[in-house]
Amino acid sequence: MNDAVDLYLAQWNRERPDLDVSPMAIIGRMNRLQQILGRGIGDHLAEHGLERWEFDVLATLRRSGTRDHRLSAKELVRMTMVGSSAMTNRVDRLVERGLVHREVDPANRRRVLIGLTDEGFSVVDRMVQDHVANESRLLAGLDPGEQRQLAHLLRELLLSLGDSAPEEEQERTRT
Repeated sequence: MNDAVDLYLAQWNRERPDLDVSPMAIIGRMNRLQQILGRGIGDHLAEHGLERWEFDVLATLRRSGTRDHRLSAKELVRMTMVGSSAMTNRVDRLVERGLVHREVDPANRRRVLIGLTDEGFSVVDRMVQDHVANESRLLAGLDPGEQRQLAHLLRELLLSLGDSAPEEEQERTRT
């Protein structure tokens, strides 16, 4: 059975037999997977009244390992890979929903801390289990060994492209 990328590759091979289009087999499938998986995750979260970005912020705070599940605005931006103006808008909306709160850092009055409210903690703690079950469902086409192999290969590709966790985050995870 062929997937959509097989069709695109066959078309390129017909039109440009002089090119090795094999990289398109990987990149094209990764792009299609991003769309399909993103839709599957987004639809599932929407069934529970959450946007993907909302879950991302709540989950980042929940897994941070910090006291009271708080991060500075700067840390939250770095850990979610979202720009500071976008994060300000996201935090504003989550504050309005009562899922996070802002407070001045008592140790450094120039810093703002964003933390989970009790309701935000409850929502993300409840949702993470459903989220993982949904991701398992989305990956069910691969057996556990294939999933481990794919995770390893994707990690190797990311590392080869210069993607790595910030050193301070790696240190915090170790302790």
